[in-house]
Amino acid sequence: MTDNDKKLLGTFESRLRHLMLLHDELMQENASLKQQLEVKDRKLKELEEEIAMKDTEYANLKIARMICSDEDIKETKQKLSRLVREIDKCIALLNE
Repeated sequence: MTDNDKKLLGTFESRLRHLMLLHDELMQENASLKQQLEVKDRKLKELEEEIAMKDTEYANLKIARMICSDEDIKETKQKLSRLVREIDKCIALLNE
């Protein structure tokens, strides 16, 4: 093996080691990013559930305020009647 061949082989080995090092670093970064993504996905799911809960609470609050309001008693009674009819329809569908 000539000196030039040894030099080329040494250069090749050093570049290969460097590539292997870069590969390991990228693998670690990839694992870290996947873990961060999982954490963000869990947080997103929790926030979506919280939003759904808050929407339900808001709807219940609106209904409660309508019931408590003295100004729109007739309108509130109509809305309650509609809600009761809708519930009755749901129960009828469930019984089929």
